Amino acid sequence: MKIRVFKYPSKKAKLFLKKLEDRVESFPEKIEREVKKIGNRVRKEGDKALIEYTSKFDGVLMTSKEFRVEEEEIRRAYQEVSEELLSAIRLAIEKIRKFHLKGLSLSWFEYEEEGLVLGQLVRAVESVGLYIPGGKAGETPLISTVIMSAIPAKIAGVKKLVMVSPPRKNKTLHPALLVAAKEAEIDEIYKIGGPWSIFGLAYGTETLPKVEMICGPGNIYVTLAKKIVSSWVGIDLLAGPSEVLIIADQSAPSEFIVWDLLAQAEHDPFSLPLLITNSAKLVKEVKEKLFLALKEGVRSEIASKALSQRGGIILVKDLRTAFEISNLIAPEHLEIMLENPWEWLYLVKNAGAVFLGAYTPEAIGDYLAGPNHILPTMGLARFTSSLSTEKFLKKINFMQYSFSSLKKEAQAVINLAEAENLPFHAQAVKIRLEKMERGLPKNERIF
Repeated sequence: MKIRVFKYPSKKAKLFLKKLEDRVESFPEKIEREVKKIGNRVRKEGDKALIEYTSKFDGVLMTSKEFRVEEEEIRRAYQEVSEELLSAIRLAIEKIRKFHLKGLSLSWFEYEEEGLVLGQLVRAVESVGLYIPGGKAGETPLISTVIMSAIPAKIAGVKKLVMVSPPRKNKTLHPALLVAAKEAEIDEIYKIGGPWSIFGLAYGTETLPKVEMICGPGNIYVTLAKKIVSSWVGIDLLAGPSEVLIIADQSAPSEFIVWDLLAQAEHDPFSLPLLITNSAKLVKEVKEKLFLALKEGVRSEIASKALSQRGGIILVKDLRTAFEISNLIAPEHLEIMLENPWEWLYLVKNAGAVFLGAYTPEAIGDYLAGPNHILPTMGLARFTSSLSTEKFLKKINFMQYSFSSLKKEAQAVINLAEAENLPFHAQAVKIRLEKMERGLPKNERIF
């Protein structure tokens, strides 16, 4: 395995960075057409299409009645999950709930002079569908994704959470997945996966309820389905391959960097593991130890492909340049493994989440720290944020004018409306002034 090393500035480094800056994943038209066909069939045929696609692609023949997880299945799941794992799930929920409570927006209003009231209603969407990938044959449950999706939605006040996930060959979901869903207070769970489950949630079927928003990661087919239904329901974001960028100096333990790069690379051959440093010695150590570490891991083949095909190490002259490059890349995860990381935090402009210091691995953010691990990839951190309670909230502005406050601002409104050649807008204001001046009640009462 070889990982590319670039000295910055150089022509090769700039070409590499240009590719990273423009790395928004494109969707092959052929695949998009296939996914649209699936969506059309689900919309027309409902459960019949869900049954057929589950049999064809997941290899599991199920009836409509078998899709929904019953309480007895959840009770059995608790018997199959260890106390240690249950304790970890509950700790993660506690910490994630505590963090996300701090970001909850509330309705507000303010009374201004002359009887003018302005305000904002904050309302949660009524229902949310959560897509949880099944992993390899359903045996690698993404427990953390259940928690990260459900807890912010519950805090926001979403009344109905519906989870879908691909069934295992024995028509069940992994026990740990069911326990996590129950602990996170998910209302309904269905053993349905793939893009057909996304369409089912968006349009509703005889079995799957229609929801107002859909969240959760998935493969290219699931992502495309979310893109297609995004004009029909709300979505969290379109996720690309996972990313980590580590900015490190000579004080950073090379072993920590190696395993953090590998932790990201093991997700997918298209994952993006990057290191930027001002230390040539660190570059040499990381290259050597990466080669040795890959001999130990069970997912070494996946990680090796990601490191050699997508990854890179960039050697810079100074750390300020490292942050300039990082802001161009706008990584999903940014680790600042410097001697004094707090001194550099102010330079961060674009990142999904930031991990400060040698003892804050990206892995702890994936599971337990509290901030959400559903983050913008593909450079989207330039203009969007991680999943939070805000994503599940609608903000409805309201206002009330008295006659006095309307009279004060009326001419400005009339001037603007007439400048835009919208005379009826202007007349809607003028008629009120005329009526009030003729002695009609001015209705100055507020509240």
